[in-house]
Amino acid sequence: MAFSEPQKNITALELKPGDKVADLGCGVGVYSLAAAPLVGLDGKIFSVDIQKELLERLKNEADRRGFRNINVIWGDVERVSGSGLADGAVDSVIISNVLFLTKSIYTTIAEAKRILKKGGRAMVVDWTESFGGLGPQSGDVFDKMKARQAFEEAGFVLVREFEAGDNHYGLVFRKE
Repeated sequence: MAFSEPQKNITALELKPGDKVADLGCGVGVYSLAAAPLVGLDGKIFSVDIQKELLERLKNEADRRGFRNINVIWGDVERVSGSGLADGAVDSVIISNVLFLTKSIYTTIAEAKRILKKGGRAMVVDWTESFGGLGPQSGDVFDKMKARQAFEEAGFVLVREFEAGDNHYGLVFRKE
């Protein structure tokens, strides 16, 4: 297994051409870039982050690769309506390496739920441990069981768990 494999992990969402996907807290956009060819020209990726410089890097890389379906959005996924997306606007949500950073996971989950269509899926990838100075401090790791419990309390149903890398876990939930 590798450190983390966005190209492999993204398959857990079972994206189809034409899907609309929000990558919340996208960072440099590794999941946005992995999802773009899967949703095709008729699909859209909404890459949301609070760090403008990361969004600029993603936009440049998407342009370099010829991905015209990636839309960068300056937003705060720790606020309800902070993504700037409409209610029920997307088929899938990606939340990767974000939970350990948030002050309130519940607000981030509420934002994901708000923008997802009924039956839509949320993929969560986060750290299992602190690893050699990368990722969270050991006290900030948001473990898999706590993530599962928080999503289920918000009305999501676990669809599957998957191996997301040597130092990450992966969960896919469905909005009921």
